[in-house]
Amino acid sequence: MTQKLTILPTAIHDVFIIEPKVFGDERGWFTESFNAKDFREATGLDVEFVQDNHSFSRQWTLRGLHYQLEKTQGKLVRVVVGSVFDVVVDIRKNSPSYGKSAGVELSAENHKQMWIPAQLAHGFLVLSETAEFLYKTTDYYHPQSEVCLAWNDPAVGIKWPLPPGIEPNMNAKDSVGLSWDDAPKF
Repeated sequence: MTQKLTILPTAIHDVFIIEPKVFGDERGWFTESFNAKDFREATGLDVEFVQDNHSFSRQWTLRGLHYQLEKTQGKLVRVVVGSVFDVVVDIRKNSPSYGKSAGVELSAENHKQMWIPAQLAHGFLVLSETAEFLYKTTDYYHPQSEVCLAWNDPAVGIKWPLPPGIEPNMNAKDSVGLSWDDAPKF
């Protein structure tokens, strides 16, 4: 059987980039955005998604870094319009990559997806004029237990690709995220 997915590791334990097979010709292209059997065979994970989310954002919007203390969500994320810099931070104390972050550009052009297991902080920065971001989750949104880790905490050290002089566009909640030292961990 031909492998339909390429799996690439990241600096974060259990987080990986998925490159689906894209079939194209002069008419355009086709890809399966998700196939449970192929995902299970390529990753060894048998996950059940219960919610799909779709967001639209303008350039330099920064969303995150979010996670939930209860009803933790595994996420399969991708971009269908534009491009984003997608970031995860490992907040699992027993993980070999605890305290590390990893970022990758996800775009409509590169078709890449990222698998983010539960108990990780996640966010993204919109690089294109606009972007549409889709993600499947393994549990339901639970706003009562949502936490926001500060996007710019030096202890985390994310190198966001913001041009000099540009400040990210954020909502009030995201602009006052908790420091690494104050944020609850797993």
